[in-house]
Order: sequence, then structure tokens, then C-alpha cells
Amino acid sequence: MKQHINQLVTQALERLAAGGSLTLPADLTVQIERTRTREHGDFASNAAMILAKPAGMKPRDLAAQIVEQLPTSEQVARVEIAGPGFINFFLTPAAYQALVPLIIESGAAYGRSDQYRDTPVMVEFVSANPTGPLHIGHGRGAAVGDCLCRLLAANGYPVTREFYYNDAGQQINNLALSVQARARGVTPDDPDWPADGYRGEYISDVARAYMQGESVHAEDRDISAAADAEDLEAIRAFAVAYLRREQDADLKAFAVHFDNYYLESSLYDDGRVEQTVAQLIASGHTYEQDDALWLRTTDFGDDKDRVMRKSDGSYTYFLPDVAYHVYKWQRGFRRVINEQGADHHSTITRVRAGLQALDIGIPEHWPEYVLHQMVTVMRSGEEVKISKRAGSYVTLRDLIDEVGCDATRYFLVARKSDSQLTFDIDLAKSQSNDNPVYYIQYAHARICSVFRQLAERELAYDQTRGLAAVERLDSAEEQTLLVSLSRYPEVIEAAANTLEPHLLAYYLRDLAGEFHVYYNSQQFLVDDASLRDARLSLASAVRQVLGNGLELLGVSAPESM
Repeated sequence: MKQHINQLVTQALERLAAGGSLTLPADLTVQIERTRTREHGDFASNAAMILAKPAGMKPRDLAAQIVEQLPTSEQVARVEIAGPGFINFFLTPAAYQALVPLIIESGAAYGRSDQYRDTPVMVEFVSANPTGPLHIGHGRGAAVGDCLCRLLAANGYPVTREFYYNDAGQQINNLALSVQARARGVTPDDPDWPADGYRGEYISDVARAYMQGESVHAEDRDISAAADAEDLEAIRAFAVAYLRREQDADLKAFAVHFDNYYLESSLYDDGRVEQTVAQLIASGHTYEQDDALWLRTTDFGDDKDRVMRKSDGSYTYFLPDVAYHVYKWQRGFRRVINEQGADHHSTITRVRAGLQALDIGIPEHWPEYVLHQMVTVMRSGEEVKISKRAGSYVTLRDLIDEVGCDATRYFLVARKSDSQLTFDIDLAKSQSNDNPVYYIQYAHARICSVFRQLAERELAYDQTRGLAAVERLDSAEEQTLLVSLSRYPEVIEAAANTLEPHLLAYYLRDLAGEFHVYYNSQQFLVDDASLRDARLSLASAVRQVLGNGLELLGVSAPESM
């Protein structure tokens, strides 16, 4: 519908331009927006207000000329000029009623488009250090990142999902030392415990598996434990592989998959880190000071310069990040989105500064970032802080095991990413209208129940008859539902364009609420076969859109509850 109105306004402007009344800018983009209330129409255009000044006309006068040149449309009941020059379009009931056959015919494709099919995009998300179980913050990143991938794909983007493993550096040394200590029988309470060791009970699991000679499959090869508590390198390799396997199992339980896994260690093995350092030195943006190599990041908006290579010869964490993103660029990804925790905010400027310093054609604001805020887990009004297994934090698996994958995914994506989130376990487990995921799924199941009741009453749904009678869908509740169904493609596009999957979560809750109101106010299985089939067709369309939207959130659409 929005596209149709856009076409009407564009044709009117082209007619005025052809008649010499108007000169259109080459980069003109006609803006069509939904009105806040239907009292002011269904859609509005500000074209007259934008073009009036260069045309030397008053906006309302130009609006009047645009209205005169609008092509006739069976979908438009009337057009009005409002305020300083807005053009408001009032659609016919038939324009909305025609959505029912469109949705039923389109099925799972309704709301999807292929407009960005020529724009490959990489989304990197989760990228947790392989040093322990995934915590609830990783879970939020997984939910948001996965939904972003689904939404982008729904808009036609060829999407590559990538997980970057930080399997090099001091945190991996700490992991190896922690497992080694456990293998030797040392506990966190012992004075010999490593100063920065990991204390969770999972370290005991890793050490036990290592000492028992377990084999772990990783990177197309089996890593077998040496069962030697003194072989630190063997412990390191085994621990990383073991915890990667555990993280993969958690993500599988969370219905999240990746196309690529990239290891930080490979940046060193392949010489990409050293190549990046050499290129940065050649760029003239580095200098030596205090036996360290610095990058002049202040040349690119940072508040101070940053150390790249420390005096002991090791690299700071942002240098391999720069090398990694250079490789993303070399692989042909001109659009890259990184979904990360808000604690990565300080790295954005540094990574972008390093990429700009290389002067290899990377745009200034590449890559894009979506940062999520922390999650507070509550139960019975009190904060839950620790996991029996991890010790110091709530794990993603804790929540999946307790409230299920569906509720966990929905709750973690239902608020804007840059807002702090409170995860209420009691609410997520409740079967009430206050639980948004239950409320939405119940609407879907309720529609399925109507069709089961139809069969129980030995009645039949004649879809052809129902679609031929959609003009009978004229109640206030039906019109409200139809307008909401028409918004779905716009929500999918907006959620992908703004990288805000919570917009879809909000939409589905509103749609479910409108259906519940409809269900409670109207009878579906009435004696009038034509009206019955029309209402069943509308219910079928709502069920389809609810199912489509839930699939993009990675949440199931149950047929009974």
C-alpha cells in the first residue's frame, strides 16, 4: 500500500515536471508515512513542503496541483490537504480487504522482499572467548544477532554469519593454567591457585575430561587429551576445544547457527597481524615511544593515541581486531555488522582508526556496530547473580533449561539493544497475558483451535468462497486487524534498516492483542457460510503473519497450548 501511494505521488510530480510547472531534483525521494491516527487518513506525503521553496510556490498551492495530477486509484477513497501542505490519503475498505487473499497466497513469503539481493552482508555476533560457558550477555548477543540475520535475509540480503573466537592472548593462558591446577588437584581456595584463574565448576569438568583422555572434535580434527598435567600446551589446546564444543551445544539449543568460525590464532599463523603492523608503519601513522609501538589514532577522532605493540613485544587486543576486519574487507564484504556487548564501545573508534590509517579504501564508518546493554536476571523479585556451574554468572543454558528456548529468545530481543534489560524468570514461565511470548503464541494456537472446532462441528472451510466475500469484513475489529496486517512488510523493512529487531517483537504483541479482542467480540463459526468463511480467511491471514513474524524471531508458533 505504501509503495502504491508512492507511485501515485511520483507520477503526479512527473506530470507537473513534464508540463513545466516543476523541476524535480535528480535525487528526489518521495516520502510516504503512515499517519498517527486514521482521522487524518492512512498515509501522508510531505512532497509539497519539500519542493515548494525551489518551485517558488506556497506548499499548500503546490499540494493542490499535485492532488489534481494524481492518477485515479481504486484503493484511494479521497485525498485531503492538511496543515502547512501535507497530502493525506484515505484508503478504501477494499484496499485493506484485498490483503487477505494476498497474504494467504503469499504464505511464508508475505513481508519478504529481494530488494537487497545484490548486497552481501556479514554479521559477526556472540564471538565469546572460549574460556567458559556462554553467559546471559552472550545470550542477548546471540538472540539479537540471529534475529538481525533473519531480518536482513527477509529483505533479500545474502547473509553470512560469523563467530570470531578469541583463542589467543592472556585469557587463554589463564584458562590453561586453571585447568592445569585442577588437574593437579589444586582448588580455588588453595594459595597456589593461579592469580587470574577461572573458578567455575566447569573448570573441574574440563580437567576431569582431560585427565581421562577424552577426545574432542574441533576444526575437522580430533583433539585428544594427553592426560599429562604437566603438558600445558596440550591442556591449552584441549581446554579451548572442549569449551568451544560446550558453547556450540548451547547455541544449538538456542537455535543459532553460524556459517563461519574464525580463530584469532589464525591471524598470527597466517601472518595477517604482522602484515597489518607493517602496513600501518608504512602509512606514517605510527611512532615509537617507551619501547612500544603506538598508532596515532587521534588523527582519526580518538581522544588519545593507542599502543599497538607493547614493550614486551606482545600486541594489544585491538591490533588483531584491525587485522581481522581487513580480512573481512578482503573477502569482499562491503557491509559488515558487529553485534557486541556495550563494553566494546571503546574499541569502535580504535578499530575504525586502524582501518582508516591503512588507507585501503575502507569507508570511515565501516563496520557498523550494534551494542547491547547488560541483562539483570530476576526471580521472585530478587536478582539472580550466579550459576551453579559457572559460579560467577548466570549462563545461557541456565535460562534455556528453566524457561525454554522460545521465552529466552523473545525476552532477550524484545527491548531495544542499547537499553538495559531485566529478565524476569517468573514472568517468562507464566502462562498469562502478561507474558508477551505466551500471549503471541496463544493467539496463533487460538486460531488453530478455531479450525479444529470447525471440523468437530462437521463444517467445512471454503477458502474460495471466503476470499470472494472479504468485503464483509467491515467491523471495527476487522478493520483494525487489516490495517495491522498491512503494516507487517513495513515493520520487517524498518527493523532490518534500523537494526532493531525489537520492533518486530512489539508488532507481534500488538497484532496478537488485536486478534484476542476480535476473538472475544465476534463469532467465527456462524451459520452464514459466506461470512463464516470470510472471517476464517481473515483468521488464517493473521495466523500466517504471526507465524512469519515468530519465525524471524526464532520462536515457535504452536498449534495448541
